[in-house]
Amino acid sequence: MKVIVINCGSSSLKFKLFDMNEANELLAEGLVEEIGKELSRFTYRAGRIRNGEKITRDVRAPDHTAAVDAVARTLVDPEIGLFAGPIQVDAVGHRVVHGGEKFSRSELITKAVKDVIRECCAIAPLHNPPNLAGIDACEAIFAGVPQVAVFDTAFHQTMPEHVFLYGIPYELYQRYQLRKYGFHGTSHEFVYRRAVELLGRPAEQVKVVTCHLGNGCSITAVKDGKSFDTSMGFTPLEGVVMGTRTGDMDPAAVLYLMEKEQLSPAATSDLLNKKSGLKGLSGVSNDLREIMQAAAQGTPRARLALDVFVYRIVKYVGAYAAAMGGLDAVVFTGGIGENAAEIRARVLEPLGFLGLVLDPARNASAAKEKDIATEGSRVKAFVIPTNEELSIAQKTRRAVEAAAGAAR
Repeated sequence: MKVIVINCGSSSLKFKLFDMNEANELLAEGLVEEIGKELSRFTYRAGRIRNGEKITRDVRAPDHTAAVDAVARTLVDPEIGLFAGPIQVDAVGHRVVHGGEKFSRSELITKAVKDVIRECCAIAPLHNPPNLAGIDACEAIFAGVPQVAVFDTAFHQTMPEHVFLYGIPYELYQRYQLRKYGFHGTSHEFVYRRAVELLGRPAEQVKVVTCHLGNGCSITAVKDGKSFDTSMGFTPLEGVVMGTRTGDMDPAAVLYLMEKEQLSPAATSDLLNKKSGLKGLSGVSNDLREIMQAAAQGTPRARLALDVFVYRIVKYVGAYAAAMGGLDAVVFTGGIGENAAEIRARVLEPLGFLGLVLDPARNASAAKEKDIATEGSRVKAFVIPTNEELSIAQKTRRAVEAAAGAAR
């Protein structure tokens, strides 16, 4: 089965095409940027079959349908494409950020599923509308091909009610579904399952904290094979300090800030989501590499930003260990989690009281996937590269095969 994975942003479209054989081979991948402008930038890379050939060119993509069409035309291009005739795609998997309370698994896309995704646009206005646009585009370009929605929120639907509720009148939760949802679920689930394999124990007997650290960051407690708690909330703004997001903050402080600065709700959202976090604290950048370089050169605010960032992560990991009644492993993934050995070391050092002992040589090694704790460490620590697109492709295949089996 060949599965194409689509991830749409407001002005971008990423795709990866997999042959879901035993090796889950990546056949091609690409990115269309600046959708809606007169010319959009299209970067395309073929897989092993075409020796990794890469092209970058301008295309006309006034909307997501045109962007998907550019991808489809490239896949059958006689010079760099993969298919000599019609595109041989058996299913399309879509990353959908928000599925609300309705979806705890991936779903074949129907009108009813699209209606729920549309309803969730109110609580995910930056993400669900372009996700829907991608679905509509693929339904037009890949007519008749099964489409599957893979929800970022689905993995976290196992959180108990006492974990996901906020301390507001219960009627408001019932009226507006105002609660913690969590995000990055596909990534957390992918690395957690790999950690279980590395531990060599049944999932039902394992307590793991997964740290997805990139420009967006979230921490998840996985207990007995299920998401038990996660740091992001009603939106991705809650939780640890991130590249440009505040993370946890007293709501009254937000109201105070709105009054003093005379900020509209839209301006406040822009401030908290795009101008805060590491960028706002450091005054340098939202890129951790630049902040670490500035800190090494003695910039006080850069050092402070790193201290805040590390402390919030440590606090969440420690809290989740207590909430789960123990901890078997900590997992790092994402751009920062996979590459910043210094940050991993600073996060793990205070957790020594749990019996976690870092091996500095392992932590500094060039291996992509690695166990960075010592042999005698009671709690393990892993670096596991995430692969959300592969996970989406796998979930898409399972959803299509399950539907076919039910139809027989």
